[in-house]
Amino acid sequence: MTDPLVCTDLVVTYPDGPERRVILDHLSLRVAPGEVVVVSGDSGTGKSTLLTVAGLLRRSDSGEVTVAGTPASGLSERARTALRRDHIAFVYQSANLLPSLTAIEQLQLVGHIRGQRAAATRQRARDLLVDLGLDARAHQLPAQLSGGERQRVGIARALMASPQVLIADEPTASLDPERARSVADLLADAAHAQGIATLVVSHDDAPLRRADRHLRLDAGTLLPTSSTTSSTTSPTTS
Repeated sequence: MTDPLVCTDLVVTYPDGPERRVILDHLSLRVAPGEVVVVSGDSGTGKSTLLTVAGLLRRSDSGEVTVAGTPASGLSERARTALRRDHIAFVYQSANLLPSLTAIEQLQLVGHIRGQRAAATRQRARDLLVDLGLDARAHQLPAQLSGGERQRVGIARALMASPQVLIADEPTASLDPERARSVADLLADAAHAQGIATLVVSHDDAPLRRADRHLRLDAGTLLPTSSTTSSTTSPTTS
């Protein structure tokens, strides 16, 4: 089976005076179906850059990102957007919910954008909210939800797209320890149950506790940590 997310030999640099600063230095990574990979590292080491490149939100200077078997480097911006829309979902630290939509409407909007039938979209949205313990909050606006509830809605919205790849940027950073553990459990359980290749950037203990692999980004490359049981910082042939 092809791994849903494969990053090969990525190089990203930024201007730094007369020179260019290397952020990602021939970095390679692959994430298997149902695998949760957590990346940590000091501030400014390129973790967010890795997520934006892996999520097809920006191009690398060189190297390749392959999503669901499709190499993205040679695609037009329109084709990259379509590939991202069809196969990648995102979970952010702040959930980024639309303030005028209720919890269930946040999810239904995803179905509408993807051209799904209204009845099927409503049912799937209801089912996801039930699964995440939010059925009683379905018709509440974001301002009426707690921080943990908003983050769970954000996860439900990501899962609504049935992605092959899920990318999460500090998903538990603004939560207390109990809610952080709950959100980390939801992400890991969904990844394992639905076969979603999940790439998480986090400093928190909660996501690390549920990681299948924990890698540290340092000097532009990924290094296995003591909690990593297998090293796949370089892609191998499936």
